[in-house]
Amino acid sequence: IMMSDLGLNPSNNGEVIRIPMPMLTEETRKEMVKQARADAEHGKVSVRNARRDANSTLKDLLKEKDINEDEERFGEEEIQKLTDRYIAEIEKQLKAKEEDLMAV
Repeated sequence: IMMSDLGLNPSNNGEVIRIPMPMLTEETRKEMVKQARADAEHGKVSVRNARRDANSTLKDLLKEKDINEDEERFGEEEIQKLTDRYIAEIEKQLKAKEEDLMAV
């Protein structure tokens, strides 16, 4: 832990190892918010990729005549609703995390 260059100094009393955590600085908080935003964007990209894959599967089913055009359209609408719902959830979680990190 001491060699990890995290600025932590553990203490040992024989039974318990204590690692005092320093208070977060404004700069550290902003870096964490930036990282949270990047993670949220990665999550949104993953959701969009899942939407693309699902829509591609629907188009393949339409080509193979396993479903008709109305079913494809309905499927695409449902997939879009799910995509919107999960992206909104990611945004909600990001907003909560930003507020949590910036609270002093």
